[in-house]
Amino acid sequence: MNHLPKIILKRVRGNLGSVAYEFTRVELTSFQKPTVWVPAINAYRCRHEFVICVDLAGVDRAEIDLEVEPRRIWIRGQRELHEPEAADGPPLHMLAMEISQGEFARELVLPAEVETNHVRAEQRNGLLWISLPLRSADG
Repeated sequence: MNHLPKIILKRVRGNLGSVAYEFTRVELTSFQKPTVWVPAINAYRCRHEFVICVDLAGVDRAEIDLEVEPRRIWIRGQRELHEPEAADGPPLHMLAMEISQGEFARELVLPAEVETNHVRAEQRNGLLWISLPLRSADG
């Protein structure tokens, strides 16, 4: 009977230690901001080209960098934080923050070679459209 309180106390102390560890671990990891975000894409293979559509709403064209190799493309850049321009001053509270900002990067490995000198890119309605002509078998 004398050993019962010690056993319960050790179990409670062990459980509290586990809870404290989990709380600390969750708190530390849940507030880490990713250094680079990855934009969403749609990628298509057409008869004579690959077409890639990149969701880059709010990204200035000057902030986008495309690097193309025969079988790989990198899309990098920066999206600034956009806040409302209210007549009565800056926002007082952030209610939701779901739009990524800061540096972004996306790499795609292409299943066939492309003509790197004939790549075209156009921004329309917040989407970046990239056309990558396929390299011909004889060229």
